[in-house]
Amino acid sequence: MNYEEVVSEVKVYGLEESVKGSKYPMATDLSKITTEITPTTKKLANAKTGSGHDNFLNGIVVQFDLTFTNKAWVEAERYHFLDFVSSQSTMHRITKFDLDNAYIEYTDPRIVEIMKEKVAAYNELQEDIKARKEEGKDVTTLMDLATKQYLEILYSNPAGFRLTARMTTNYRQLKTIYHQRKTHRLPEWRAFCAWIETLPNSDFLTDVE
Repeated sequence: MNYEEVVSEVKVYGLEESVKGSKYPMATDLSKITTEITPTTKKLANAKTGSGHDNFLNGIVVQFDLTFTNKAWVEAERYHFLDFVSSQSTMHRITKFDLDNAYIEYTDPRIVEIMKEKVAAYNELQEDIKARKEEGKDVTTLMDLATKQYLEILYSNPAGFRLTARMTTNYRQLKTIYHQRKTHRLPEWRAFCAWIETLPNSDFLTDVE
């Protein structure tokens, strides 16, 4: 899996400002501080995760679109500083997706067919409800059935379903993710870590003492 399949629309902010800020603790005259990346800057960035010496990485903010499966999203949510800006929603739109293209290749095609059958039945029922309402007929029973069908679709949706979200994080969190996930069993995580390696000054994140 190529990293372009999971990450796009990338923006990086605050790199030079944070490099400059990393020099504040040893400075007496802030006007003389530059944005040059020195051996000390690199040493701080590569400090052991959790030591606190790499705190300036918090200031390097990264925003991007991330496309993960349900399985990978569950694991991504453990990272407290990987924040959702907004995301696609199965709760609102599960019956409107193109299911032939919504699942990762490892999803059993038989399950996909079951999902397509359930979605088709739900959408057909919605048309029936609409028609009966226009005729002034009672649709209470059909509405109850529609609720049941929708919940079946939501709860039956397999872990291989892909959703895209706009994310905000920082270099310090990406550093943690990289070292925890670069050899992960899920191809999405390996692709994500390959993307991290393409970021400006990615050696801040990948080279740890």
